[in-house]
Amino acid sequence: MTHVENELRSQPECWTRAAREADRHAAALPARGERVAIVGCGTSYYMALAAAALREDAGQGETDAFPASEFPRARAYDRIVALTRSGTTTEVLDLLGALKDRTRSVALTADPGTPVTAVADHVVPLGWADERSVVQTRFATTALTLLRAHLGLHTDTVVADARTALATDLPEGLTARTQFTFLGRGWTVGLAHEAALKMREASLSWTEAYPAMEYRHGPISVATGTTATWMFGEAPDGLAAQVRATGAAWLPATLDPLAELVRAQRLAVAVAAARGLDPDRPRHLTRSVILAP
Repeated sequence: MTHVENELRSQPECWTRAAREADRHAAALPARGERVAIVGCGTSYYMALAAAALREDAGQGETDAFPASEFPRARAYDRIVALTRSGTTTEVLDLLGALKDRTRSVALTADPGTPVTAVADHVVPLGWADERSVVQTRFATTALTLLRAHLGLHTDTVVADARTALATDLPEGLTARTQFTFLGRGWTVGLAHEAALKMREASLSWTEAYPAMEYRHGPISVATGTTATWMFGEAPDGLAAQVRATGAAWLPATLDPLAELVRAQRLAVAVAAARGLDPDRPRHLTRSVILAP
């Protein structure tokens, strides 16, 4: 197996541990009523999108998500949450350094022995969810699970669904598709974007992601008989029939959306294998983006 295959298969255990440890880090994580921004880069940004929507929908307080490079530094927040697997990403370090002594911050990272420790007020170490592959799977979903558990939104069903996602076969013929579209609503929009990113990184696939209600406003025009359209969460009324009318395959969600992401990770690896690619080493990518001063 590749590293990414081993890592994505360990997610049920990682999620169980993250949920168990959420209370231990509660003081460092956002409190009810705080105005919060969650930041990251790449995969971590898409997890930030999901976590921000979950928190605000849960009535915990106004919550925004930004790529670290696009954070509006003139805005005031009570707390910044940074997601950074490596702890070395330049944009995250620059942002936390600029906000230090002005806005409380907490970083969720796989390696607390990195520069992020010096610029964040608190660090939540998730070293047991670190990865050898460049492609992120378990660290990202584990960080989101910890935040989800902190909100009281994690259940044992999520882990059971992840095990189902790992144990059941992917739909027949799916790896032969040439274009993949992922759709979400609310917090699952971030998951849809992450699923599309995994397909691009690991298998060099043509992939897109949209809020589900936006799909009919133009993007559906490129759907054909070689398209697979995958819904994360509950679909808007009538959308499945419209997608099928294009000739595209419609893949409804049958599991918790985070477990659906595990299925999409598996698809990315399967398509990479079918194309003779190494999903551990995506072209032009490195484990962390470290920019010269």
